[in-house]
Amino acid sequence: MTSNVINYKDYTEFNDSYQLVLPLNLESLIPEDDSVRLHSHVMEGLDYTKLYQAYASTGRKPAVEPQIMCKVVTYAYSQNIYSSRKIEKACLRDINFRWLLAGTQAPDHCAISRFRQFYLTDEVMDDIFYQQVRYLAEVEEIQYKNLFIDGTKIEANANRYTFVWKKVIKKNEEKMYPKIQALIAEINQSEIKDFFVSRDTLPEDMNQVSKWLDEEKTKRKITFVHGIGKRKSSIQKWTEQLTEFKERKEKYDYGNTQMVGRNSYSKTDPDATFMHMKDDHMRNSQLKPAYNVQIGVESEYVVGVGIFQDRNDIATLIPMLETMSKKLGRKYTNVIADSGYESEENYLYLEENQQTPYIKPQTYEKWKKKSFKKDISKRENMSYNQETDSYTCHNGKMLRPKGIVHRKSATGYISEVTVYECESCEGCQWKEKCTKAKGNRKMQVSKTFIEKREISYRNISIEEGARLRMNRSIQVEGAFGVLKSDYEFQRFLTRGKNRVKTEFMLLCFGYNINKLHAKIQNDRLKSYLHSLKRPA
Repeated sequence: MTSNVINYKDYTEFNDSYQLVLPLNLESLIPEDDSVRLHSHVMEGLDYTKLYQAYASTGRKPAVEPQIMCKVVTYAYSQNIYSSRKIEKACLRDINFRWLLAGTQAPDHCAISRFRQFYLTDEVMDDIFYQQVRYLAEVEEIQYKNLFIDGTKIEANANRYTFVWKKVIKKNEEKMYPKIQALIAEINQSEIKDFFVSRDTLPEDMNQVSKWLDEEKTKRKITFVHGIGKRKSSIQKWTEQLTEFKERKEKYDYGNTQMVGRNSYSKTDPDATFMHMKDDHMRNSQLKPAYNVQIGVESEYVVGVGIFQDRNDIATLIPMLETMSKKLGRKYTNVIADSGYESEENYLYLEENQQTPYIKPQTYEKWKKKSFKKDISKRENMSYNQETDSYTCHNGKMLRPKGIVHRKSATGYISEVTVYECESCEGCQWKEKCTKAKGNRKMQVSKTFIEKREISYRNISIEEGARLRMNRSIQVEGAFGVLKSDYEFQRFLTRGKNRVKTEFMLLCFGYNINKLHAKIQNDRLKSYLHSLKRPA
């Protein structure tokens, strides 16, 4: 009779009768059309020079060859496996992972975590990802022709209630300055000194006073005391107050450096910005720490990735296109984006780089409404005379240019805006519907922006433009739908902008392999655009 007490950690010692169930060669267990074979083939053709340069030339040899480890990690992301512990489990139990390991020992979660953190840096992953994009071009799956761009917000791996706001820092800094002045005035009055502090040299001025207090402490042989019933000297009180102000000043300075180009950051992940999330299950538009993730898609493949801290998309287009042209060595012919990317700066950049814009105007949907067409206050509903450079309002009065103002955007771009003023609104029966101004109606117009917007509007109005706009909705928004819903990627696991970028590129790398596999199996290779559906 078998004992009920189990004392063995090695279960093969139970002396049960075993027979060979699995074949010694795992090759026969993997179907011929399995995506892991395609994944391995694509990975074999890449150059891993930058990856191997991340390793030290001397020291212990890694347990798993870096190229094989890269195969395993990228394949894991293609199978919706992101945790290092779950990847470790898959390497031990999954036949496809065992096949990729090619007989080497399965790595543990610590080795996988170290690989992603220290060796598969954003620079290395950037190089591997864009090699894959160039491979897709070599097999004629992409043409560098139509680039569909869109963005989404993905929650950062940070506490939701660790926010720091720019306005709060400025407010507290303003409150602290009079308190420092009062402290310095007290020291000057008591010790007959002439210390002075200014906003521009505040840290240096406080250090000077702090240095004098330390010298006085030593000279007067003062011992600082703590606890109940102990009386502090004036030197100790001033030293403690000044130290507190210096620490607060350092904290505010750090916050200001983090606030460049944004209004908030998270203490847990300082690179993350607080943003409104569309997919909030409570539907209360709660602010959460997140990143603005931008992707460029062609032929249903992700061909460009950008991670930004901006809450809107306007300032992300130019950096995204510049990075892609630098990494790929090519520029796309057509750039298709929604109204969130419309700006004068973006239009001019595309024109200078000989790229055709297919950007929907921000007022595109409003233009279709009857209420907009009947609104006499809108510039679009006024007649324009190009020779006299004047608009004619609903009452037949002329709006002529009165001056020029310049506007500076968040990116530093300066646009020229012409100010038009009506010759006379006195006694006009339509004034209440036209303007709320007490005097004459004034209107600011950027001629360059209107000109470039009109070009883009004509582009999207023709049949080819309509087809490209339809494909933008299908391809780039569809890619985000798959990544966030099917792949269940709703929140980053890593912290910091660079590591977040590596993590998302791993996801997109796996997505592209799966997309190529699906196209091969469904006989859809070299299908770049979906056709418009004709009305029956």
